[in-house]
Amino acid sequence: MNPFVQLLVVVLVLIVSVVGGWVLTSTVLRLAARSPDAGSPDAGSPDAGSPDASRLEDGADEDANTVVSDQQAPRHPARAAVSDGPDGARARAVLRGGTWIGILERIAVTGCFLAGDITSVALVVAVKGLGRYPELRENPGASERFVIGTLTSMIWAALVGVAGRPFLT
Repeated sequence: MNPFVQLLVVVLVLIVSVVGGWVLTSTVLRLAARSPDAGSPDAGSPDAGSPDASRLEDGADEDANTVVSDQQAPRHPARAAVSDGPDGARARAVLRGGTWIGILERIAVTGCFLAGDITSVALVVAVKGLGRYPELRENPGASERFVIGTLTSMIWAALVGVAGRPFLT
């Protein structure tokens, strides 16, 4: 097959993987947030009226890249472990950069399938999981969002890669 045609196929398959995966993952996460067991939006939030509560409710992101230290831990540790669901403010704040990571993940997984190197998907999973572990350990809502988003994204990317592979031979 002509190398230009192969390159065109690879680029088109990767675009379908990225765009389709973004739409599908966003939809699945919205549906998961509506689930009866997703947790209430205020279940894990700080006390009402506190600066942290208003920051999370307003969606302000000026401190979104700040990691909470032990000295800044919530006053109610038991409440901190309660999930505000996969689409809650806490989950979104903890999993910052998730859209870009998801794009790179889908490119990598689809690329692995297109190259016929399916075992390398394990490397993608390991890098993503280890990179997110410190953030996920303390936030059940973020952990839930991570698992739902990752599985949806990777399944889509794998299906697109499998569908695109025959066009390269």
